[in-house]
Amino acid sequence: MIKLHHLNASRSIRILWLLEEIGQPYEIIKYQRDANTNLAPQSLKAIHPLGKSPVIELDGKVIAESGAIVELLISKFAPHLAPNKQSAAYSDYLQWIHFAESSAMLPFLLKVFNQYESKCGTSLKFLDSYAETEFHKVFSYLNDYLDGKTFLVEERLTGADFMLGFVVQGALQALKCESSYPHIARYIENLERCKSYQKAINIEAN
Repeated sequence: MIKLHHLNASRSIRILWLLEEIGQPYEIIKYQRDANTNLAPQSLKAIHPLGKSPVIELDGKVIAESGAIVELLISKFAPHLAPNKQSAAYSDYLQWIHFAESSAMLPFLLKVFNQYESKCGTSLKFLDSYAETEFHKVFSYLNDYLDGKTFLVEERLTGADFMLGFVVQGALQALKCESSYPHIARYIENLERCKSYQKAINIEAN
């Protein structure tokens, strides 16, 4: 059985959502962030040296990294959630899976961290300008791409949506910029209507 080590308010929601969509039996072990530091508890280090989540246990192996977990679970249990490897859409699929943690995540995190630093009185120059420029470039590109689309690839739910949905939902909520990227906002609403997503959110909350 798949075992998911799940940290609240983390990338692990991707895997919880994916497991609910797949319908494969799994066990969930929940961890809570420290109320003061907002960091993962030390107990996660007993599972993986990085002490981060998501981590799954499968076939006697401990596996970290969201993208690797998503690709592995889909390949093993839900190949219908990926395009055929011989199709033209497969390269788009891989691009969007990796876009989530590469192009999209960094400018989002920089903007959030810069907000914290500014509130503490730190004078930001290069980083603030860089983060703003990169965020707008990346999210404008994605917003234009999603114009008229419900999902990222083949107009159906795929692993790319599990990966990218977490990033864009967090970014638009944290930065209050829904009006600047209406197609992304609509895309998020579509994902939130998925029954498997709603189940995952309820599981995390309880």
